[in-house]
Order: sequence, then C-alpha cells, then structure tokens
Amino acid sequence: MKKLVLSAVAVFAFTFANAQEGEGAGFSKGDVFISGSVGFDSTKQGDAKSNEFTFSPAAGYFLTENIAAGVRLNVVSGENTDESTYSQFGADVFGRYYFTPGSKFSVFGELAVGFGNEKTEREIGLVKVETKHSNFGVNAGVGVNYFLSSNFAIEAKWAGLGYNSRKLDADGADAQNSFGLAVDMSSINLGLVYKF
Repeated sequence: MKKLVLSAVAVFAFTFANAQEGEGAGFSKGDVFISGSVGFDSTKQGDAKSNEFTFSPAAGYFLTENIAAGVRLNVVSGENTDESTYSQFGADVFGRYYFTPGSKFSVFGELAVGFGNEKTEREIGLVKVETKHSNFGVNAGVGVNYFLSSNFAIEAKWAGLGYNSRKLDADGADAQNSFGLAVDMSSINLGLVYKF
C-alpha cells in the first residue's frame, strides 16, 4: 500500500512539475506587469451596518530573473449607519523574490514599505467632526501567481509578518505601534496580473 501511495504521489508531482512549464508563461528579466485587486465588504449587526470598498492597483518590473520591484496604491472608502464615513489613501514600495519565475505556477516572497493617510468624518448633532491619522508600515509576506495564459495570471498574497504605526494628526499625539505575525488565512488578497 505504501508503494502504491508513493508511486501515485511521484506521478502527480512529475505531472504537476511538467505542467508548470508553459510556452510563454511565467516571468523573465525585463518583464513589466500590472496587477490589482478590488473588494467590497458589507457588514450588518442588528441595525448597525457598514460598507467598505477597496482598490489596490500595482505595477512592477523584473530587475533580474528572480527579483522584481514595484509600487502599489491602496485606496479604501467606507461608511457606517452612525453617519460616519472614512477614507484611506496610501502607497507601498515593494520588492519580490520569485522562486520559479519562468513557471506557470510561481511562489514569491515580498517585502513592502508603505505610508498613508486616513480621514474619518462624523456628524454629531449639527457639527461635523473630522479626525486624521497618518500610517507607516513594513510588512513581509508570501504569494503565488498562476498563469492562465501567456499574459494573464491570478495572484494570491498573504501578509504574514509586519510592523505598523498609526498616529493621530494632532500636537502631542502618541503613535500606536504594532508588530505581529498573522497565522490565519483571513488576510489573503486575490487579484489579477497582466504581463507585458
């Protein structure tokens, strides 16, 4: 029985490895790519409801066969039933190391440094109160690309380890700093990639 299972695993692994080498699929030195993800989240608990829209376009360039560098924008907009709205805008600079860049299926590690601003507006009676925060973060994660054709791929990223700082834009305000390792899968982002 063990030999049968090991043989089946070996055949599957060989077939999977051969299937990864597609004509024109994967990345190589000098390739340029754009990617992005769009999300919408609606939460309701009793009479309380919130809606959130996220948009995150990115562009990158392969400096070598395995290393890519790029930039990403992060845009978030949301509203709650308590008459409050919030928006976030930020940018990341990232570097990636691709372990199998020339394959249809490629795993990469990413390190990103980002900054941004967020604004919350709330109406209290007839008065509109506005608060602003600035953000800074250094985050590392892993991801995969799977090429559907020579130019289009599906991308999944998971940010696992990071340091983030959030500070109220007010004199004397202290920053809220956090450092953590996410081990659950709730922080996976899915997106599409187009390679030129």
